[in-house]
Amino acid sequence: MFSYLRERFTSHLRERSRRRARLVSKDGRCNIEFGNVERSRFVFLIDIWTTILDLRWRYKMTIFISAFLGSWFLFGLLWYVVAYIHKDLPEFNPSINHTPCVENINGLTSAFLFSLETQVTIGYGFRCVTEQCATAIFLLIFQSILGVIINSFMCGAILAKISRSKNRAKTITFSKNAVISKRGGKLCLLIRVANLRKSLLIGSHIYGKLLKTTITPEGETIILDQVNIEFVVDAGNENLFFISPLTIYHIIDKNSPFFHMAAETLLQQDFELVVFLDGTVEATSATCQVRTSYIPEEVLWGYRFAPIVSKTKEGKYRVDFQNFSKTVAVETPHCAFCLYNEKEAKAKEKKGYDNPGFVLSEVSETSDTKM
Repeated sequence: MFSYLRERFTSHLRERSRRRARLVSKDGRCNIEFGNVERSRFVFLIDIWTTILDLRWRYKMTIFISAFLGSWFLFGLLWYVVAYIHKDLPEFNPSINHTPCVENINGLTSAFLFSLETQVTIGYGFRCVTEQCATAIFLLIFQSILGVIINSFMCGAILAKISRSKNRAKTITFSKNAVISKRGGKLCLLIRVANLRKSLLIGSHIYGKLLKTTITPEGETIILDQVNIEFVVDAGNENLFFISPLTIYHIIDKNSPFFHMAAETLLQQDFELVVFLDGTVEATSATCQVRTSYIPEEVLWGYRFAPIVSKTKEGKYRVDFQNFSKTVAVETPHCAFCLYNEKEAKAKEKKGYDNPGFVLSEVSETSDTKM
């Protein structure tokens, strides 16, 4: 038992050591960090709105609660100071004819409650500002205006966080693997993408980037060098009618970075294929981007996707997501170069060739026959 567990642990460590680093995870998150940034972190406070929106929910809710509690307590202290300066508190033994700045403030707790009632406009009617103190009137106006600003900012940040378009991106899914097979007589790399909602993405556009390490002729090593990968569907890659799952494909021709790869050498390659889908959310008109990535282990050579759309007897179209990432093995050339050489050979067989050195010699035939 111990030897079995040790073997499993060793194999797990080997698998982790072989695991390739990814820039973009399968769910679209970027695996990158910034080091030695010269500019101060306080520069992010200049764009405080974007900073608040980018925060995680637990930090956002902490700021939300702290902003309200902090403002209530701060103004509670100010109301207590006003009452203390005007000698409205019970410890000063005010006379019967004494008119306080704020009625029924007897201590710090009552000052905090009055601050809360003022800022959230509850107005219980038990505590109120009198016309005796101009300072109290000014403080009431200032707290009311600042309370509206805090409410607008924090509630707007919460609403914007909820309605961010990247939440819509979670209902767009890509196939687990990419496949390479023949399509329309050409060798293609195919990926399946589906919209899990019935609402469309308007003006959708699909494209890809191949990330790899390259060495320039000058000897410079470029990590994460980007190469454009054009993806198309049968109707083009602009303004997709994205109501049902689509199979996008990249034609592996002589201009493709996959042209010199083969089935035997694919796993030895070091690249990451990042696929992007841009569109506009129909409900909110906000732009949305969905992305995923594929490494060589996730590209299957010689496979195609299983059918996913069928038509029922009632005339409805049914999408079976059980077959969304399912693949089927098909006969496929082991490299693009071989496929194009085969096509050229067949094309040459159908053509005739003139031999300029060939001379037709005429032979005269005689009808006389010797007996």
